[in-house]
Amino acid sequence: MSLRIFNTLSRAVSDFSPAEPGHVRMYVCGMTVYDLCHLGHARSMIAFDVVQRWLKASGYQVTYVRNVTDIDDKIIKRALENKETIRNLTDRMIDALHQDADALGIERPQHEPRATDFVPQMLSMIGTLEQKGLAYRTGNGDVNYSVRKFPGYGKLSGKSLDELNAGERVAVETDKQDPLDFVLWKSAKPTEPEDVKWASPFGAGRPGWHIECSAMACELLGQTFDIHGGGADLQFPHHENEIAQSEGANGQPLARFWMHNGFINVDNEKMSKSLGNFFTIRDVLKEFDAETVRFFIVRSHYRSSLNYSDVHLNDAKGALKRLYTALQAVPAADVQIDWADPLAARFKAAMDEDFGTPEAVAVLFELAGEVNRSGSPERSGLLKALGGLLGLLQTDPTVYLQAGAGLDEAAIQALIQARADAKKAKNFAEADRIRQDLLAQGIVLKDSAAGTTWEAAP
Repeated sequence: MSLRIFNTLSRAVSDFSPAEPGHVRMYVCGMTVYDLCHLGHARSMIAFDVVQRWLKASGYQVTYVRNVTDIDDKIIKRALENKETIRNLTDRMIDALHQDADALGIERPQHEPRATDFVPQMLSMIGTLEQKGLAYRTGNGDVNYSVRKFPGYGKLSGKSLDELNAGERVAVETDKQDPLDFVLWKSAKPTEPEDVKWASPFGAGRPGWHIECSAMACELLGQTFDIHGGGADLQFPHHENEIAQSEGANGQPLARFWMHNGFINVDNEKMSKSLGNFFTIRDVLKEFDAETVRFFIVRSHYRSSLNYSDVHLNDAKGALKRLYTALQAVPAADVQIDWADPLAARFKAAMDEDFGTPEAVAVLFELAGEVNRSGSPERSGLLKALGGLLGLLQTDPTVYLQAGAGLDEAAIQALIQARADAKKAKNFAEADRIRQDLLAQGIVLKDSAAGTTWEAAP
């Protein structure tokens, strides 16, 4: 069975093969780095981490790009509130993003471009759009995209122009030719700091949000690439606008497959900073180990909505412990996966059908049952190997089950780093709280000139 992926553009599951045989090029929209990442961000990062892991396990070379938006209205506002430079804020938040992603076992993408490093490419694309009559300058110095001049607008969201609204980040302003038109280049405002202003043929200013991803994706992956991913909330207007810009400028499809992960909900509402109902990854890792959080996300299909609650996370924790208990009882042999094995074949069939992780996880539990019944190190090895394809079950079982009541090495290190950050900021109360929380979970920290190490309490 070949890999099949649900394509948001066609609204169907279709056979997948990359344009370049053996090489998949994938772009995923990353975070706007003005604050710590929340669990909704973790959902997207883990979903596409699993995608790229399975693509590689399927024999493909993968060029994976996940961008960082490091210039944005919210970033400017937060930096001004903090009385710090844009660069200082974004550097701090990118470092925190990496710490959180590493704790969750998320592999780094091959490329993680910052928007501010690609302004020349953005200006070039805007210039092309203006030459083609798809962009126009306004009286206030902005440059806007003329949506109704692009015939395919609405094909990703599946709505006509009259049905579409301006979108979350598109303000309806009097100098727009149409309410749906969106900004490509924002003119500099006197109240804005100098480090958010670039010289351009259109006057000093900065890029709009949508043009950033178009420029970065096309520069790093080419004008047409295989997979474009992101959260379902980005389908419109962000991804719709990316298509309009990129295809308007280049005259060819931007991505062959569009993938969108579902939301994490709290009380049936999407988790988001704008709604104020979010939990940062760090908040959650204070209560649950990182692998439990990853397992909680992976055992649901990436396109489904996922309800957050302590009850669900505790259930995930108990389920994951059952898998580790099997691995602890029967040490895993080092095995190569035999895809002809019936359970391995079922795992592969599930993953090949639009990355069907719920069925793949069900296979892991069947294997754990076999391990418990047979005592076979080879079956235990297959359990560990298949789990690894989902980023699971790679911690020493005894360490997982005993140390920190399930805290794995990555989660412990993330908390050690959070404590170090608190000490550096002279927030000694927070540093002491982290130490005490770890001690309560059976982790003893030892500080020395060489750094901080840990061991399980006797």
